[in-house]
Amino acid sequence: MSQKIFPKNFIWGAATASYQIEGAAYQDGRGLSVWDMFCRQPGKVFLGNTGDVACDHYHRYLEDIKLMSDIGLQAYRLSISWPRVIPDGIGKINEKGLDFYEKLIDSLLEKNIQPWVTLFHWDYPYELYCKGGWLNRDCSDWFASYSRVIVDRLSDRVSHWITLNEPQCFIELGHHLGNHAPGLKLELSDLLLITHNTLLSHGKAVQIIRSHAKKNPKIGASIVGVVSIPSTETSENIEAAKNKMFSISKKDFLNNTWFADPMILGKYPDDGCELFKENLPKNIDKDLEIINQPLDFFGTNIYHGDYVQAKSNGQFEAIPMLDGSPLTTMNWNITPEAFYWGPRFYYERYQLPIIVTENGMANTDLLQIDGKVHDPQRIDFLTRYLREYHRAIEDGVVIDGYFLWSLLDNFEWEHGYKQRFGIIYVDYQSLKRTPKDSAYWYKEVISSNGGILFK
Repeated sequence: MSQKIFPKNFIWGAATASYQIEGAAYQDGRGLSVWDMFCRQPGKVFLGNTGDVACDHYHRYLEDIKLMSDIGLQAYRLSISWPRVIPDGIGKINEKGLDFYEKLIDSLLEKNIQPWVTLFHWDYPYELYCKGGWLNRDCSDWFASYSRVIVDRLSDRVSHWITLNEPQCFIELGHHLGNHAPGLKLELSDLLLITHNTLLSHGKAVQIIRSHAKKNPKIGASIVGVVSIPSTETSENIEAAKNKMFSISKKDFLNNTWFADPMILGKYPDDGCELFKENLPKNIDKDLEIINQPLDFFGTNIYHGDYVQAKSNGQFEAIPMLDGSPLTTMNWNITPEAFYWGPRFYYERYQLPIIVTENGMANTDLLQIDGKVHDPQRIDFLTRYLREYHRAIEDGVVIDGYFLWSLLDNFEWEHGYKQRFGIIYVDYQSLKRTPKDSAYWYKEVISSNGGILFK
């Protein structure tokens, strides 16, 4: 019997985000982001941590790219810091900021690492926030103008683009619950307006990329994978899990369809329209033609899922986790089956190739007595998840790649430097990098095209 491996052209990568790793917050003309301002507020971030220095990737990118090359990464998902490139969000371009990304892209290509560029990963320009931010309808034109600057400068070398990272999170956590930047607690009608303007920004960015890219572009977005898992694999429970995964039953934004349906299917979902009907912005349907742009892949960040079973009345119910179920240090459930059912259900609904653009675990990593970082829990976690990913491929789901979160330990938003997601350990005092056992393991995964996962 032949050994199991992933498809021939499967892409193995890792991901980071600009504010979480770059540092150099006040250097070379970079403008302020909402995260710079949020971190200054007492009590908002663990121990008052900030991204002022972070991993200092801005100065150490060559060292980090060498580590990527040593691991054998085929692709690297990075994000552009909007205020580093356009300090006020609109208007004058900061050439030093653009130069950094040009050098970063060139250095990746020299090592045969494919750059995947995310245009927005949460570090919104503070000056645009002061003009109303995502509440201002002009925000979609601001985002389109910024996208044009990046595409004009980088698209002769970059062919893979992600418009937005996890709009559910920066809306729900940043504008509703207030525990992410910009720290707002807005009413539902404002949140729905922000969501619509965000989707419109996505659509306009896709139009810009399609019309101005110098290399044939591959475009997607990265949405939060809100995954439902059948409690047992009966046809009734499978159908219940799928229905739960694509339903909207609460007036919050941690769902799939309010974001993905307009992008891909060209309409807002009926259950959401009914639930939100008293608070919807006027005439939202007139923008759907712009929002609904052709995409090349469905990007999603999947870390865990919830178990669901069918009820006798044809409805569904969530099954609570068993006492003592395994958790990461983020207190997230460890549910490898999410990597089968999430991609399968997304593919069935949206008919686009699936790429998991983030997946990994926070762990209690430390530099141990032998000078190494041993993280067997992470290796076990990733092995279990990737086996389920392969199972989905075996069952006919078209899956094109995988991006591990994260390359480096980094600034984990409101958790500061408390949580470590990286496969490379970062000492935040010396900034020394130490590859963890998982980095050496991931090198073997890549070189064997997943073969070692099944030994």
